[in-house]
Amino acid sequence: MSSVLLLSCPDQQGVVAATAEFIADQGGNIVHAEQYVKREADADGGVFFQRVVFDLVRSDVTHESLLDAIRPLADKLDMTVDLRDSSTPIPTAIMCSKQGHCLYDLLTRWRSGEMPMDLRVVISNHPDHADIAGHMGVPFVHLPVTKETKPQQEAAVLATLAEYEVDLVVMARYMQILSDDFVSHYPMKIINIHHSFLPAFIGANPYRQAHERGVKLIGATAHYATADLDEGPIISQDTTHVSHRENVAELTARGRDVETVVLARAVRAHLEHRVAVHGHQTIVYN
Repeated sequence: MSSVLLLSCPDQQGVVAATAEFIADQGGNIVHAEQYVKREADADGGVFFQRVVFDLVRSDVTHESLLDAIRPLADKLDMTVDLRDSSTPIPTAIMCSKQGHCLYDLLTRWRSGEMPMDLRVVISNHPDHADIAGHMGVPFVHLPVTKETKPQQEAAVLATLAEYEVDLVVMARYMQILSDDFVSHYPMKIINIHHSFLPAFIGANPYRQAHERGVKLIGATAHYATADLDEGPIISQDTTHVSHRENVAELTARGRDVETVVLARAVRAHLEHRVAVHGHQTIVYN
């Protein structure tokens, strides 16, 4: 069994040694470890973060027994622990609207084995992408929404996620604002993608607005969805240079290319348990 341990605690002497000793006592063999200390300018000490990947060779050690065994160490060091079995893919749902570029990219990466997720269902407020989901062998659930039916539609979406036992929700250009109640069901488990023009170019046709302003740099941001709209902890970002020669359609195409890459990068980081959230920030391990 291969496991990933994400931990954080007040920075103190002996954390690395204690963690390595614990893993060795459980019959584990560390194959990769990375750590980081975040120091605050206005506070004493700092916060220690570590990601440890290890293999277990003892058949009598299970994921559940590991969680029980690490609790005394976690209590002693005031440690927050997230222990994952990396051999079990995370049950995932993709939500989309009419724009399909991010959905198609994720489906292709998943089918090719590049994206290690257990894709359970695609949910959309439009029927446009039912055929591609069916072609890829993924259940497609169409749940239309209007301003008047939004509470009922969100309840239906949550029921669908529960039915498919989803643990990660990917908003692949799902063009609906999620309510605070919806987000509260999946804290730090909803990944959203948007163009990095926000808040400068809000509303419809952001690339047209950017073209009219003569921008020279466009980009995209993938982040966890929180109650604060588009202000959740950032997982991945990227940019590309553009010029006055590109029209709105060309600018939009360039922007969509960046969106697909940034979203895929963020989703993969979450699936591989490489993201630790600390307040409004993330630590994303290599």
